[in-house]
Amino acid sequence: MEYYLVISTIMLFAGIYGFITRRNLLAVLISIELILNSVDINFAVFNRYLFPEQLEGFFFTLFAIGVSACETAVAIAIIINIYRNIRNIQVKNLNELKEEEQRNGQLKIEN
Repeated sequence: MEYYLVISTIMLFAGIYGFITRRNLLAVLISIELILNSVDINFAVFNRYLFPEQLEGFFFTLFAIGVSACETAVAIAIIINIYRNIRNIQVKNLNELKEEEQRNGQLKIEN
């Protein structure tokens, strides 16, 4: 059990470190996935060792993996849309999208 928890903890802290330090949206997304996968490992390990006869923890883990897959699909679609608008997926350049929307909104008001 300890080995799984050590691996899960390493994955969690690697994900947190990547989320804080990375500037690319895809790297941030991968870091979030690392965090979610470490939580899924914890669900499965604790269910196996605390309640070996029950499967609720495994079903919850499968549900969390499904939600994570949906979250990834939506995030990739958003990242593709951002790339089409500003030709960059750096986190620091996301303000350009906001400024562009404000300019477009002001132009629509003037017309």
